Amino acid sequence: MTGMGSFDEAGTYTPRAIVADDLAGMSLEDAIAGTIVNFEDGDIVSGTVVKVDKDEVLLDIGFKSEGVIPSRELSIRHDVDPSEIVSMGDHIEALVLQKEDKEGRLILSKKRAQYERAWGTIEEIKGRDGVVAGPVIEVVKGGLILDIGLRGFLPASLVELRRVRDLQPYVGRNLEAKIIELDKNRNNVVLSRRAWLEETQKEQRDEFLTNLKPGEVRHGVVSSVVNFGAFVDLGGMDGLIHVSELSWKHVDHPSSVVAVGDEVEVRVLDVDLSRERISLSLKATQQDPWQEFADAHRVGELVYGRVTKLVPFGAFVQVGEGIEGLVHISEMAAHHVDLPEQVVTPGEELWVKIIDIDLQRRRISLSIKQAAEGGEVAAEYREAFGEHTYDEQGNYVGPAFEFEPESEAQAAWAEYLEKTGGDAEPEPSAPAASSEPVWTSEAPAEEAPEATPED
Repeated sequence: MTGMGSFDEAGTYTPRAIVADDLAGMSLEDAIAGTIVNFEDGDIVSGTVVKVDKDEVLLDIGFKSEGVIPSRELSIRHDVDPSEIVSMGDHIEALVLQKEDKEGRLILSKKRAQYERAWGTIEEIKGRDGVVAGPVIEVVKGGLILDIGLRGFLPASLVELRRVRDLQPYVGRNLEAKIIELDKNRNNVVLSRRAWLEETQKEQRDEFLTNLKPGEVRHGVVSSVVNFGAFVDLGGMDGLIHVSELSWKHVDHPSSVVAVGDEVEVRVLDVDLSRERISLSLKATQQDPWQEFADAHRVGELVYGRVTKLVPFGAFVQVGEGIEGLVHISEMAAHHVDLPEQVVTPGEELWVKIIDIDLQRRRISLSIKQAAEGGEVAAEYREAFGEHTYDEQGNYVGPAFEFEPESEAQAAWAEYLEKTGGDAEPEPSAPAASSEPVWTSEAPAEEAPEATPED
């Protein structure tokens, strides 16, 4: 090629012979000066990597000497190996930090050139409300650092739709995020992946909510437990089970019923499209104990229970899991009773007769007095005493124990029969108070007829 040297067949290079004045009238000094680039501190220059050491990189930018890029100025990442950032022959940009330091060296910075270029791009993206993307390079106090050409800070609370506790698994992942704060003077870039997720998932959420109908039963996973209930992830959106919908029983705290990670079946109670809120119920997918009790029992049956609470107008007796009924003071004994404690004490177990079941109001009226008169025993207790103690209609006809009582129910009957001498008829006594259902206004004025176990 004209103006160049040549190679022979063996590959030996022969320089071009100088046969004329190639300087075209210029002095050698001017010719040399014309080959050197001109720049000042703060300028961005480009060049070729000619050497990679463990603590610095040399860059040929066409200056009288190679520029030096210290390892700390290679990348926004900390403690990196220069060979992981650049390789021999790479063409890169760098910002001039010092045209000549005290040792006469040209000091450059690759990361600051990258920062200057990136900042303009970041400002443009922020101006059009766009999205940035980059790998997570570090976990710091309170969040993550993303490499978006500069160090972008992603707070932990904005990584996902819900706060993430362990951030370490995100290192190395490429994340997309919105820019929510930008301050070049403070070198501050704050990102929000949650904002990006909310924006990109809004359409999916709208479709999810539209297709979700009250009454449906959905499978979900408990995502968090709070004082007022529990949130359940239905597969893209969370719904709330209020504490009142966690169980048919009284719940002191939601954590006594569910824990984070539990898989549950829930019924959808309500879907609020405008507020994007879903109300759920756990107890609606379970058997109502009151309905179950009402289906298995009827008025007139004898059931065995435990006294749970005394009130001025009677006593509450638990007759099933989560089921309490009231024995009005007028139904405690055949004789007149002034105070419930004259007849029963809390914790005592005894037989009572069902005299009313109000399923709608969830109230059961019971009678100790009428239980003493005998009657049909509820089916679940018959096996405990054997068929020989009942007639064909299931009515209790007397003791026929040929063995020691084997249950609390048998013991209660045995104790009762021992006291009465085997006679199921009550002793004559003064006229009893009204035996109307305990929930009516027949009770004395001070007896609070509308009371419940919580009173």
